Amino acid sequence: MATRRTFFRQTAAAATGALTLPQFLPETFANPVATADVRLKSAAEWAQDEDFWSWIKSEYTVSPNLLNLNNGGVCPQPKVVQDAHIRFYQYCNEAPSYYMWRILDQGREALRSKLADLGGCSAEEIAINRNATEGLNTVIFGLNLKAGDEVVLTKQDYPNMLNAWKQREKRDGIKLVYLDLNLPSEDDDALAEQYIRAFTPRTKVVHVTHMINWIGQVMPVRKIADAAHKRGIEVIADGAHSFALFDFKIPDLGCDYFASSLHKWLCAPFGSGMLYIRQNKIKNVWALLSNNEPDGPDIRKFESLGTRSFASEMAIGTAVDFHNSIGSARKFARAHFLKNYWMERVKDIPGVKIHTSFKPEFAGAVAMFSIDGMKPSEIDGQLLNQYKIHTVGIEWENIKGIRVTPHIYHSPKDLDRLVAAITTIANKQITAGNQKKS
Repeated sequence: MATRRTFFRQTAAAATGALTLPQFLPETFANPVATADVRLKSAAEWAQDEDFWSWIKSEYTVSPNLLNLNNGGVCPQPKVVQDAHIRFYQYCNEAPSYYMWRILDQGREALRSKLADLGGCSAEEIAINRNATEGLNTVIFGLNLKAGDEVVLTKQDYPNMLNAWKQREKRDGIKLVYLDLNLPSEDDDALAEQYIRAFTPRTKVVHVTHMINWIGQVMPVRKIADAAHKRGIEVIADGAHSFALFDFKIPDLGCDYFASSLHKWLCAPFGSGMLYIRQNKIKNVWALLSNNEPDGPDIRKFESLGTRSFASEMAIGTAVDFHNSIGSARKFARAHFLKNYWMERVKDIPGVKIHTSFKPEFAGAVAMFSIDGMKPSEIDGQLLNQYKIHTVGIEWENIKGIRVTPHIYHSPKDLDRLVAAITTIANKQITAGNQKKS
């Protein structure tokens, strides 16, 4: 029987292809699920198997005192990924230019294939970079757009992406057509129709956030993409918060371009990301950084980053292995179960409002709540200072509240702590309000 510490220990050799460093690699592991017939349980049943998830929790080195419920910002890495990262880093320092460029750099092709397998696409459509912002900026600044061309996007998209489009607007004279979404929504047709109504003969690109980071809303990317393609419009999907959380393949979205931060739900090293471009579109996107063939058809033209963290990059492979050991369906089911667990327990508290759907097709792990009469900053401050619960207060456009993002290393007992804190804060707010009235 494997010990908890050896659980999920796995070789990083798969991440580096032909690289053979037996003295360097993490030990192999025994996955308790691998020896069981996982078909005996549905993903929803696995989601509530606390024995299994307690093993997962033991693989993370998170603080036992600070309850981190802002995993939507950046996710921690399991210890096996940390170990791989550290060992690759130490290895590089033995002779940097040799081991970085002649050894570890050769592992990128195997890593590319591993990410493509997880994404359900060709390895020739995947570029490895540092985050979703870099990937999406590559596309936004690389597309051949001219003055008067229109781009449809929303006020609820991520600020870095909005700023990138604003820069193209200022520099090139393109026209940005903003939608103002009323969220949350459980009507895919209505959401898609809002985009479709904004399309004109001048629309060249539609930018869709797969999961709205503020409140966890899942957008109907495929419906929007199908309608866009009928009109000759290209589709960019911001997958910063969806890849390795939702159980899907990138081509399922029907998009032409997709980027994600792997340091979010894949739990890869900080500053690791991935860009997908449909193969027949690669030649149409200029490389963001210098390359000998910036308008060529090879996806690798987007990886001319110069010296970067090879250790972070190579440890992505271990993160993929860890993710696959859990399984995409089980991981999403657990994340969604935890989100609904705390929401169900606070939704009927007087003054508390939930701003995220309970249904899995419309939301994943990210959710938002608010308390009548309180600013998000006030609630966030009380949760942290009085209860040592780390969340994030959001005030963006028409969205105001507290974003709560549990992770698969959390347990229902952890979230009971959040529920108790929200209950106390809400009750105190009601009491204070009654005293003012009297």
